[in-house]
Amino acid sequence: MALSLVAGFVLGAAGIGAAWAISADFDSPVTGGAPAADARAACEALDRFDPEKYTDKGPAGEAALNRYAAAGALSASAAAGDAKYKELAQAIRRSQDRHAQVFDFDATVKRDLDQAREICRAL
Repeated sequence: MALSLVAGFVLGAAGIGAAWAISADFDSPVTGGAPAADARAACEALDRFDPEKYTDKGPAGEAALNRYAAAGALSASAAAGDAKYKELAQAIRRSQDRHAQVFDFDATVKRDLDQAREICRAL
């Protein structure tokens, strides 16, 4: 079960990232508003993410898993394009790494998610 959760997490992140990249509308040919748009999209995914539904069977669980993965992928993309989003990406990545270790949304994971959400509110 853990392997399928991790595989779903990775595939979901890749799928969301690819779909977003294909449909993205950039402000300029170089980077334009892409990092800011990625950061906003990461925050929107994180805002709609409900850890309580992460292990649910069916659409609610799939949506939660993919939103968590998308927040990580999009925040990493934002940080790659603009260093000012590095703290957001690191907070989400820490939560995901810890979750992958303990397979639970323990106090450490929740603390990192809360930090990421706080960073989002400041954007």
